[in-house]
Amino acid sequence: MTIRQARPFYHARWLFPEAIFRIRSSEKAVLLTFDDGPSPESTPDLLGILDSANVRAIFFCNGKAAEKYPDLVNDMKRRGHIVGNHGYDHISGWSTSIKVYCDNAERASHFTSATLFRPPYGRLRIRQYRSLRKSYRIFFWDIMSFDYDLTFGAERSLELLKRKLRSGSVIVLHDTPASTCRIFLKEFIDSSRGRGYKFCISA
Repeated sequence: MTIRQARPFYHARWLFPEAIFRIRSSEKAVLLTFDDGPSPESTPDLLGILDSANVRAIFFCNGKAAEKYPDLVNDMKRRGHIVGNHGYDHISGWSTSIKVYCDNAERASHFTSATLFRPPYGRLRIRQYRSLRKSYRIFFWDIMSFDYDLTFGAERSLELLKRKLRSGSVIVLHDTPASTCRIFLKEFIDSSRGRGYKFCISA
């Protein structure tokens, strides 16, 4: 994915028709999601920011990290957030067989979720999708913030989110020490609410 692809390619919605790219709501509702955690260096800070803003999110957790830090996963749930499955090893579906890929998701499900799945990198082949959708609601996104890219910078990520935000947006941030989202998350929430948006965790 390049910087110019803040939104998924249009054909992705056609290839994966039952996957979630945006949420449906009669209000100006948006959904915050966080990938790749949990991490003791980032998760507590994010949970604190979300608590102070009274916002709930979906955390698509890496299975290996969730197995290592079960207390952080339980803390997410205790605070009212939803935990999703982001695979056990963060592998790309484009370079992985169907069986290996689906087995990796299944392994992660024991520590994350057996019902919600987001493909790492957004890279998923049709037959993998068809197999996984039998058990999972599959989430993609409407806006990629590039908060994982230190060369992009927190200020540009914030401006991109403000510019691209629309009703129903599913927003991807990252629960990792390297992510810049902790710098701008509160400002983004406040700004969005000032424009009449509400944050929800239903799709």
